[in-house]
Amino acid sequence: MSTNSPTIPANVAAHVLWSEGLGGYPAGSSTTKLLDAWASADDTNAARLAAGWPEYAAAFALMQQPDGTTRLRAIATGEVTA
Repeated sequence: MSTNSPTIPANVAAHVLWSEGLGGYPAGSSTTKLLDAWASADDTNAARLAAGWPEYAAAFALMQQPDGTTRLRAIATGEVTA
């Protein structure tokens, strides 16, 4: 990720992992609905969501990297920051 990317807080990493069935822990009801919307969004609507919630966008983008899930797990557990 570039230096212009937002920091991914541990709770955001955990929420995104949970939403993808990869560990983490569940978010509250509003955030869960946001993540559900993100999962079904096309590119245009995902970009709109990213504008409002850049930390979640960064977490989803990180998951697309070859070692992204591992890195996101490390963020979620506090082993590293991003």
